[in-house]
Order: sequence, then C-alpha cells, then structure tokens
Amino acid sequence: MKTRTINAAEAPPPAGTYSQAVEVRNATRVLYVSGQIPVAVDGTVPPSFIDQARLAWGNVAAQLHAAGMTLDNLVKVTIFLSDRRYIPEYRQVRSEFLGERRPALTCIITGIFDTAWLLEIEAVACA
Repeated sequence: MKTRTINAAEAPPPAGTYSQAVEVRNATRVLYVSGQIPVAVDGTVPPSFIDQARLAWGNVAAQLHAAGMTLDNLVKVTIFLSDRRYIPEYRQVRSEFLGERRPALTCIITGIFDTAWLLEIEAVACA
C-alpha cells in the first residue's frame, strides 16, 4: 500500500498535525474501526482526560493490531470530544501516539454516549 498526503494550495493548510487529504493506492484491505472509548478491559474509566485519551488511543492500536495493522496504516481519524477545553491535552496525546504520521483528521465537539467518557476515537486504516 502507498499513501500520499495532500494539502491543496487552493485550500487552507491544516491547522495542526494532520493532512487535509490522504490518497491510498494499492491497498488490498480496509479496516473501519468503530469509536474506541476510554474504557479498560476490566470496565474501568480513568478520571483524567489525559488518561482517557491514552486509553482510547491504546484501544485503537489494539484493534489495528488484531487486524495485523499498526498506527502506520491509519488514513482517517475522527475524534469526538465532550468539550473543546480538552483540545490542547488531546493534541498532546495524539502527538504521543501518531508522532510524524499525518492521517486525515476531523475533530467534533459533541455529547458522548456515556457522560463518564470525555472522548471517543474512530478510524479507517488500509493495508
């Protein structure tokens, strides 16, 4: 699989560590990852946003691993935040997990299914 990040000169540049578009060529598999929540295997939910974000990203990574993929295979990520005040902390954790990877990305501020959850992350990966 080959990917190419696209940031068209005729549109505004990305306002962060993501790509405006990602082109995928020669992929044979597509994985759609449902919204991953900040819940541990034992059912616990950490109280802090940072810990919830790390857990949700870890759950994304676990789904990718189960499909024989890694974070390198991500092409699109959608983040649902319960409050915009978490954006700086979310960017910090996203950077910890993604490093130099630049998938297409959308962040939505919205109500989350369970009020204990401060975020949810869904993703699309290709291999």
